[in-house]
Amino acid sequence: MIDVIDWLLEGDPAIRWQTLRDLAGASPDEVAAERNRVEHEGWGARLLAVEGEDGLWDGGACFPGDYSSAEPGQPWTATMHTLQTLQILGLDPDTATARRSVGLVAEYGRWEHDGQHYFDGEVEPCINGRTIEAGSYFGMDVGPLVERVLGERLADGGWNCEVENGSVRSSFHTTLDVLDGLLEFERATGGSAAVREARRSGEEYLLERNLFRRKSSGDVIDPGFLEFAFPYYWRYDVLRALDYFRHADAKPDPRMAEAVDIVRSKQQPDGRWLLDRIYPGRVHFDLDGGVGTASRWNTLRALRVLDWWDRQTPTDR
Repeated sequence: MIDVIDWLLEGDPAIRWQTLRDLAGASPDEVAAERNRVEHEGWGARLLAVEGEDGLWDGGACFPGDYSSAEPGQPWTATMHTLQTLQILGLDPDTATARRSVGLVAEYGRWEHDGQHYFDGEVEPCINGRTIEAGSYFGMDVGPLVERVLGERLADGGWNCEVENGSVRSSFHTTLDVLDGLLEFERATGGSAAVREARRSGEEYLLERNLFRRKSSGDVIDPGFLEFAFPYYWRYDVLRALDYFRHADAKPDPRMAEAVDIVRSKQQPDGRWLLDRIYPGRVHFDLDGGVGTASRWNTLRALRVLDWWDRQTPTDR
């Protein structure tokens, strides 16, 4: 077996600083020094370098300015997906570069839906959840948008972008997008009782279904939920869900156990995890290898999920 920690530390600064924080027990000063490199080196610097003078990436909020529906896959180069990626990389929101970049988005960004200001959001809760997450992380006022999504929660406890088309049942994808946003809002502002209650109900929606099974039959809802992609964008899988619960400092719940076992089962003999899926579409550049290759992102996330679970869950392994 290779030394997986050493292999992770050979990656991009975004991988290195999170490995130091989550897996290597490094000091806060070591972690901060490595995180500071995200702004100037590697993937973070490359993404910051291609922001347009209008504050947008690739000329659009959700879609590139030159987007055509004939383009294969969903393009991932526009502002929403790029801001999400910068957050996942861990760009320090207090840097002058981050403040300038996000300030430009706030000033010039407009949604394709109806020209709404970027951090005012638009109409789909899957988009608005991600906007709340990025806005909260980068210090923007998204309070009115939070109030909107709180009012859009469905009777079963979650959210769905298809409500405008008649859906009355929640979506795993949309619910996790909103949960990520509400959690980041809580961390940035302290939240409120209403935000905490909504987040708990969304979590319960996922947990009642063991993170991937139909409540009615116990069948797997979507085999894709068991395949680990990176970047994941708006899409759900059990590794992303478990990493959310870890990030939320949640107490492990027995209803997560089967999903944890799935994560554990995917570890390769050399100690790493593979990239199961890449969502097709235009990208600025690849953040991982090809499908079926060892993935630093999946390995980092899986190891920290298992560490969180195993430290708090009695086991006879």
